[in-house]
Amino acid sequence: MTENECQVGHKQEIMAVHDAMDVLNGKWKVSIISSICYYNKRRFSDILNDVHGISNKMLSKELKELETNKLINRTVLDTQPISVQYQLTEYGLTLKTIINNLAEWGKAHRKVIIGK
Repeated sequence: MTENECQVGHKQEIMAVHDAMDVLNGKWKVSIISSICYYNKRRFSDILNDVHGISNKMLSKELKELETNKLINRTVLDTQPISVQYQLTEYGLTLKTIINNLAEWGKAHRKVIIGK
């Protein structure tokens, strides 16, 4: 492989990371996906409790964006009062390995930084 071909390949990889981060951008999306991923199905209030510091309005906005990007499904349950449940789509489940790897890295990083 020539140096030029290698550079083109690297640029494509960097663009792919950019595309992924465009979908997962912001402070909250990965945490929201993690909550749904680890529990399989989550109600709005469950996610709100899992993702510390997020407001109702921001959670609603982020969930809509994740739904638009086909990463989660929103199901309105026939309960009194009505509740909404979120679940990763088949496509969203492709992020599970990434979430698990990120969690493992986070645990290792915590040990490096604070020794716990």
